Amino acid sequence: MQFELNAQARTLQGTGASRRLRHAAKVPGIVYGGEAAPQSIEVDHNDLLLKLKKEAFHSSIINLIVDGKKEQVLLRDTQVHAYKPLVLHVDFQRVDATHELHAKVPLHFVNEEIAPGVKLNGGLVNHVMTEVDVQCLASDLPEFIEVDLAALKVGDSIHMSQLKLPKGVKLGHHTTDDVVVGIVGKGGSSEEAAEGEAAAE
Repeated sequence: MQFELNAQARTLQGTGASRRLRHAAKVPGIVYGGEAAPQSIEVDHNDLLLKLKKEAFHSSIINLIVDGKKEQVLLRDTQVHAYKPLVLHVDFQRVDATHELHAKVPLHFVNEEIAPGVKLNGGLVNHVMTEVDVQCLASDLPEFIEVDLAALKVGDSIHMSQLKLPKGVKLGHHTTDDVVVGIVGKGGSSEEAAEGEAAAE
Protein backbone atom coordinates (compact mmCIF):
# COMPACT_ATOMS: atom_id res chain seq x y z
CA MET A 1 0.00 0.00 0.00
CA GLN A 2 1.30 3.44 -0.93
CA PHE A 3 0.90 6.30 1.54
CA GLU A 4 1.49 9.95 0.82
CA LEU A 5 1.81 12.66 3.44
CA ASN A 6 2.22 16.39 2.87
CA ALA A 7 4.48 18.42 5.15
CA GLN A 8 6.06 21.84 5.39
CA ALA A 9 9.55 22.75 6.56
CA ARG A 10 9.52 24.20 10.08
CA THR A 11 11.90 26.99 11.03
CA LEU A 12 10.72 28.01 14.51
CA GLN A 13 11.90 25.70 17.29
CA GLY A 14 11.12 25.33 20.97
CA THR A 15 8.19 24.54 23.24
CA GLY A 16 6.30 27.75 22.49
CA ALA A 17 6.54 27.23 18.73
CA SER A 18 5.38 23.63 19.07
CA ARG A 19 2.44 24.71 21.21
CA ARG A 20 1.38 27.28 18.60
CA LEU A 21 1.60 24.60 15.91
CA ARG A 22 -0.66 22.27 17.88
CA HIS A 23 -3.21 25.06 18.37
CA ALA A 24 -3.19 25.45 14.59
CA ALA A 25 -3.95 21.69 14.18
CA LYS A 26 -0.38 20.95 13.06
CA VAL A 27 2.04 18.34 14.40
CA PRO A 28 5.75 19.13 14.77
CA GLY A 29 8.08 16.44 13.52
CA ILE A 30 11.52 15.61 12.23
CA VAL A 31 12.96 13.74 9.25
CA TYR A 32 16.41 12.24 9.72
CA GLY A 33 18.77 9.67 8.21
CA GLY A 34 20.52 9.33 4.88
CA GLU A 35 23.07 11.84 3.70
CA ALA A 36 20.91 14.93 4.19
CA ALA A 37 20.79 16.84 7.47
CA PRO A 38 17.86 16.30 9.85
CA GLN A 39 14.92 18.52 8.91
CA SER A 40 12.20 19.88 11.16
CA ILE A 41 8.74 19.64 9.63
CA GLU A 42 5.07 20.18 10.41
CA VAL A 43 2.17 18.04 9.18
CA ASP A 44 -1.60 18.36 9.32
CA HIS A 45 -2.83 16.77 12.55
CA ASN A 46 -6.10 15.25 11.31
CA ASP A 47 -4.54 13.81 8.17
CA LEU A 48 -1.76 12.20 10.23
CA LEU A 49 -4.16 10.89 12.90
CA LEU A 50 -6.32 9.26 10.22
CA LYS A 51 -3.32 7.54 8.66
CA LEU A 52 -1.97 6.39 12.05
CA LYS A 53 -5.19 4.42 12.55
CA LYS A 54 -4.25 2.25 9.56
CA GLU A 55 -1.98 -0.61 10.59
CA ALA A 56 -0.11 -0.62 7.27
CA PHE A 57 0.99 3.02 7.75
CA HIS A 58 3.29 1.89 10.57
CA SER A 59 5.17 -0.62 8.42
CA SER A 60 5.03 0.87 4.91
CA ILE A 61 7.28 3.15 2.92
CA ILE A 62 5.68 6.62 3.01
CA ASN A 63 6.06 9.24 0.30
CA LEU A 64 6.65 12.36 2.37
CA ILE A 65 6.25 15.56 0.36
CA VAL A 66 8.03 18.46 2.08
CA ASP A 67 7.31 21.80 0.37
CA GLY A 68 6.70 19.98 -2.91
CA LYS A 69 9.81 17.77 -2.72
CA LYS A 70 9.14 14.04 -2.36
CA GLU A 71 11.26 11.64 -0.33
CA GLN A 72 10.66 8.12 0.93
CA VAL A 73 10.53 7.62 4.69
CA LEU A 74 9.52 5.17 7.40
CA LEU A 75 7.52 6.15 10.46
CA ARG A 76 9.89 5.69 13.40
CA ASP A 77 8.20 7.21 16.44
CA THR A 78 5.09 9.08 17.52
CA GLN A 79 4.36 10.83 20.79
CA VAL A 80 0.67 10.91 21.66
CA HIS A 81 -1.31 12.52 24.46
CA ALA A 82 -1.91 10.29 27.48
CA TYR A 83 -5.70 10.27 27.09
CA LYS A 84 -6.72 12.61 24.26
CA PRO A 85 -6.62 11.62 20.56
CA LEU A 86 -3.76 14.06 20.00
CA VAL A 87 -0.45 13.43 18.24
CA LEU A 88 2.24 15.59 19.86
CA HIS A 89 5.29 14.77 17.75
CA VAL A 90 6.31 12.49 14.91
CA ASP A 91 9.67 11.11 13.69
CA PHE A 92 10.41 9.84 10.18
CA GLN A 93 13.56 8.16 8.88
CA ARG A 94 14.69 8.56 5.29
CA VAL A 95 14.90 5.35 3.26
CA ASP A 96 17.74 4.51 0.89
CA ALA A 97 16.55 2.18 -1.89
CA THR A 98 20.00 0.53 -2.11
CA HIS A 99 20.49 -0.24 1.60
CA GLU A 100 18.67 -2.74 3.78
CA LEU A 101 16.50 -1.33 6.55
CA HIS A 102 15.21 -2.65 9.86
CA ALA A 103 11.48 -2.36 10.49
CA LYS A 104 8.81 -3.87 12.70
CA VAL A 105 6.12 -5.71 10.75
CA PRO A 106 2.79 -6.90 12.25
CA LEU A 107 1.84 -10.57 12.33
CA HIS A 108 -1.56 -11.61 10.97
CA PHE A 109 -2.79 -14.87 12.51
CA VAL A 110 -5.14 -16.93 10.31
CA ASN A 111 -7.22 -20.10 10.78
CA GLU A 112 -7.26 -19.86 14.58
CA GLU A 113 -10.88 -21.02 14.76
CA ILE A 114 -10.24 -24.20 12.71
CA ALA A 115 -7.01 -25.23 14.47
CA PRO A 116 -7.60 -28.73 15.97
CA GLY A 117 -6.39 -27.54 19.38
CA VAL A 118 -9.11 -24.88 19.44
CA LYS A 119 -11.96 -26.51 17.50
CA LEU A 120 -11.67 -30.05 18.89
CA ASN A 121 -10.10 -29.54 22.31
CA GLY A 122 -11.25 -26.08 23.33
CA GLY A 123 -7.68 -24.83 23.69
CA LEU A 124 -6.72 -21.16 23.84
CA VAL A 125 -4.45 -19.37 21.40
CA ASN A 126 -1.53 -17.70 23.17
CA HIS A 127 -0.06 -14.87 21.07
CA VAL A 128 3.48 -14.43 22.36
CA MET A 129 4.37 -11.90 19.64
CA THR A 130 2.25 -9.55 17.57
CA GLU A 131 5.06 -8.14 15.42
CA VAL A 132 8.56 -9.08 14.30
CA ASP A 133 11.66 -7.13 13.38
CA VAL A 134 12.72 -7.73 9.78
CA GLN A 135 15.62 -6.69 7.58
CA CYS A 136 15.19 -6.05 3.84
CA LEU A 137 15.37 -3.51 1.04
CA ALA A 138 12.65 -0.87 1.05
CA SER A 139 11.09 -2.37 -2.08
CA ASP A 140 10.69 -5.76 -0.34
CA LEU A 141 9.14 -4.48 2.91
CA PRO A 142 5.91 -6.43 3.58
CA GLU A 143 2.84 -4.81 5.19
CA PHE A 144 2.42 -7.89 7.39
CA ILE A 145 3.53 -11.52 7.76
CA GLU A 146 0.87 -14.21 7.82
CA VAL A 147 1.00 -16.99 10.43
CA ASP A 148 -1.19 -20.03 9.67
CA LEU A 149 -2.49 -21.91 12.74
CA ALA A 150 -4.58 -24.48 10.79
CA ALA A 151 -2.49 -27.49 11.88
CA LEU A 152 -1.86 -26.62 15.54
CA LYS A 153 -3.00 -28.98 18.29
CA VAL A 154 -2.97 -28.33 22.06
CA GLY A 155 0.66 -28.03 23.13
CA ASP A 156 1.87 -27.07 19.65
CA SER A 157 3.59 -23.79 18.92
CA ILE A 158 5.10 -21.93 15.97
CA HIS A 159 8.67 -20.65 16.30
CA MET A 160 10.44 -17.81 14.50
CA SER A 161 12.26 -20.31 12.27
CA GLN A 162 8.88 -21.58 10.98
CA LEU A 163 7.61 -18.22 9.75
CA LYS A 164 7.11 -18.02 5.99
CA LEU A 165 9.00 -14.85 5.09
CA PRO A 166 8.46 -13.09 1.74
CA LYS A 167 11.29 -13.14 -0.80
CA GLY A 168 14.14 -10.80 0.12
CA VAL A 169 13.07 -10.54 3.78
CA LYS A 170 15.02 -11.94 6.72
CA LEU A 171 14.51 -11.77 10.46
CA GLY A 172 16.13 -8.94 12.37
CA HIS A 173 16.90 -9.03 16.09
CA HIS A 174 15.35 -12.39 16.96
CA THR A 175 16.57 -15.89 17.71
CA THR A 176 15.02 -18.52 15.46
CA ASP A 177 13.70 -20.65 18.34
CA ASP A 178 11.65 -17.82 19.92
CA VAL A 179 8.00 -18.86 20.20
CA VAL A 180 5.59 -16.72 18.18
CA VAL A 181 2.24 -18.34 19.03
CA GLY A 182 0.98 -21.54 20.64
CA ILE A 183 -2.18 -23.32 21.77
CA VAL A 184 -2.59 -24.13 25.45
CA GLY A 185 -5.23 -26.18 27.20
CA LYS A 186 -7.93 -24.33 29.11
CA GLY A 187 -7.02 -23.74 32.73
CA GLY A 188 -3.46 -25.01 32.50
CA SER A 189 -0.53 -26.24 30.52
CA SER A 190 -0.58 -28.39 27.42
CA GLU A 191 0.58 -31.40 29.52
CA GLU A 192 -2.46 -31.06 31.81
CA ALA A 193 -4.71 -30.83 28.78
CA ALA A 194 -3.22 -34.02 27.34
CA GLU A 195 -3.73 -35.84 30.67
CA GLY A 196 -7.34 -34.67 30.75
CA GLU A 197 -7.92 -36.03 27.25
CA ALA A 198 -6.40 -39.40 28.23
CA ALA A 199 -8.62 -39.61 31.32
CA ALA A 200 -11.70 -38.78 29.26
CA GLU A 201 -10.90 -41.62 26.88
